Amino acid sequence: MGGEAGAAAAVGSEGRVKSLGLVFEDERKGCYSSGETVAGHVLLEAAEPVALRSLRLEAHGRATAAWGPSPGAAAPAAASEVEYLNVRLSLREPPAGEGILLLQPGKHEFPFSFQLPSEPLVTSFTGKYGSIQYCVRAILERPKVPDQSVKRELQVISHIDVNTPALLTPVLKTQEKMVGCWFFTSGPVSLSAKIERKGYCNGEAIPIYAEIENCSSRLIVPKAAIFQTQTYLASGRTKSVRHMVANVRGNHIASGGTDTWNGKTLKIPPVTPSILDCCIIRVDYSLAVTS
Repeated sequence: MGGEAGAAAAVGSEGRVKSLGLVFEDERKGCYSSGETVAGHVLLEAAEPVALRSLRLEAHGRATAAWGPSPGAAAPAAASEVEYLNVRLSLREPPAGEGILLLQPGKHEFPFSFQLPSEPLVTSFTGKYGSIQYCVRAILERPKVPDQSVKRELQVISHIDVNTPALLTPVLKTQEKMVGCWFFTSGPVSLSAKIERKGYCNGEAIPIYAEIENCSSRLIVPKAAIFQTQTYLASGRTKSVRHMVANVRGNHIASGGTDTWNGKTLKIPPVTPSILDCCIIRVDYSLAVTS
């Protein structure tokens, strides 16, 4: 969730409000999903009587993608934004016809509760050229002094069902390539690799089945790797970032030799789930088996 369980915004000792905090009902809950209820309390401690115009709660969620102009390029900076969550609740306000409400010194608790939209929310994410972020903010509006606020991050995850027929389909690839340096090829290497399905979850191990035949004159080392690709769209332009998140190596194969992987495992580390339903940020994963 980020921050301490009782995240608080402290004000100077001369202020009438000693602290303003925000806690969730279940601080152990790591993330939320579409349709779930977010509940908690805003905590206010007053050293003196406090006059307030309102105490409100706001919850926001948006995806943003942006980058500056490339050095020497004519294209300007790019930016795009999509809103996913916008909630506003009044926790305390003066009675009708009165502009000010007086809070007595001491500790005060203001409960809040709201439901996340039932339509799928996009998973929280922070990348090189953009982010998908959700937060809950309590705002104390007082006369004659600046507003005070405290903010907590809200982690959201969109669950992907890896048991759908499309993701249960096996994948088989066969390739033959020439290995060598510059113009001097040293012969072909043939590789056939298969995985049992397309969809996997964090912490799972992917069994890889492969046949590698080294008909070149060189020593080769087969490898398998999982790559994450981040794609950003802003102002009609795209940026992509690709990096490896896990890999495994096989045995050395001498010239004329072969090797067989009978379910060699590659474990998936804790990574952001695939993000396929955001129009400006996409995150997906691919498995590459190479020699």
